[in-house]
Amino acid sequence: MTQREKDKGLETLQVWRRAMDFAVKVCRTILPRFPEDEKWALTAQFRRSVQSVPANIAEGYGRYSFQEGLRFGYIARGSLEEVYTQLTLAFELGYLNKVEYDVLVDELQNLRHLLNGYLAYLKKRQHEVRDSDVEAEYLVDPIPNP
Repeated sequence: MTQREKDKGLETLQVWRRAMDFAVKVCRTILPRFPEDEKWALTAQFRRSVQSVPANIAEGYGRYSFQEGLRFGYIARGSLEEVYTQLTLAFELGYLNKVEYDVLVDELQNLRHLLNGYLAYLKKRQHEVRDSDVEAEYLVDPIPNP
C-alpha cells in the first residue's frame, strides 16, 4: 500500500466501498418504488439496515483496534443479514421482480463474502500481532505509562 493510499484511509477498503455502492443503489433505485404505505415500515427499516452496513465497517475501521474492528464488523454482518431478510420480504410482497431480486441477492452475497474475508483478515492480523508482540499499523500508538 502506498503512502497516498494510507492517507485516504477508509476509501481504500474494498468492503466499505462495495457496501457504500450497494446502499446507494438500494436507497436510490429500489426504496423509492415501494408503496407509500410502506414508507414508515419496510422502507424505513430497509434504509436503516442497508446504511448500517458501511457505517459499522467505518466505525470499526476508525477505532484502530482489531477487537473493535471485529466487533463492528460483526454488527455490519448482522445488518447485512437483516438486509437480506428485507430484500426477500420485498420480493415476496411483490415490490421487486425476480430479475431485480436475483441481481440484488448476488450483490449481497458478494458483499457477504468480502465482509467475511475482511473479518478473517482482522482475526489473522490480531493473532499475528499478539503472537509476535509487534505493533501493527492498524493499531494506534500505546499510551505511555506515567
